[in-house]
Amino acid sequence: MTIKRWQLIPTVLALLLVSGSLGQTPAKPMNSASLDPEIIEAAARGDLAEVQDLLRRGANVNARDATRRTALTAAARGDHVAVARALIAAGADPDLQDSNRNNALLVSGETGSVAMLREVLRANPDLTRTNRFGGTALIPAAHRGHVEYVREILKTKIDVDHVNNLGWTALLEAIILGEGGARHTEIVRLLIAAGADVNLADREGVTPLAHAKRRGYAAIARLLERAGAR
Repeated sequence: MTIKRWQLIPTVLALLLVSGSLGQTPAKPMNSASLDPEIIEAAARGDLAEVQDLLRRGANVNARDATRRTALTAAARGDHVAVARALIAAGADPDLQDSNRNNALLVSGETGSVAMLREVLRANPDLTRTNRFGGTALIPAAHRGHVEYVREILKTKIDVDHVNNLGWTALLEAIILGEGGARHTEIVRLLIAAGADVNLADREGVTPLAHAKRRGYAAIARLLERAGAR
């Protein structure tokens, strides 16, 4: 059977449409860098589906905003644990610090979220990183009375006697900035059990025991004295 030229026209046109040869310009893929601000904002909102979609589309998991905050730090601030898990699985660096020296671990010490702490620990963070006050994640947790967080982070190799820029350890901060009630008393007990130096004084030479007595924290003073505090 002979095929006439005009019978081939529909086939040729179809091929030209598919190949874009009729003057149509194929759509350009979105620059993945333009997705970076979006992933940080989505993480801050706790929008897991959006974060996962942005990662699939090529967003940088370690992108930073104008304050050098990462999506992981934003997720930690909002205690969005599932988002943090997704970011860590995608390779998020837990140690990146923003312009205020915050990172995911340090933020979790402020919020006291044990669930967030456990997620961040899966990424093997640097436990020696310090916040703008020179404190590790343990110190603000002790100050704020986050008992379960302190209990959990003391299971790691974090330095229980780290001294911050104010000259205070976690033990001193729990006493000086705490309110002397049940939560801070338990934190003092946990720190002592973890090997905290009960005689490590502040810059003025005032010991934890002296601070406790000055404030009338009798239960804390008893714990310190039993541990050999002077």
